[in-house]
Amino acid sequence: MPKISKATDPAAHAPFDFEAAMAELEAVVARLESGDVPLEEALTTFERGVALTRACQSALAMAEQKVEKLSVRPDGSVTTDPFDGADE
Repeated sequence: MPKISKATDPAAHAPFDFEAAMAELEAVVARLESGDVPLEEALTTFERGVALTRACQSALAMAEQKVEKLSVRPDGSVTTDPFDGADE
């Protein structure tokens, strides 16, 4: 199994790289689906996949909270409102 890099290690203090984590998660899934992984390695690989999934879900939730909708008022001023997707 490849060594865990700081860029995709959810416990690392470096900025989280969502795209790298997703790429690693896809590799984990492909490896497990191949069926050619010894049991102990499969368990370790599965645990890594779970950690990556949780980290990606957390990153998506944080990004969702940061998204705001810009609105232009009739007087020309601009405001921001939380984006809930209901208007779309």
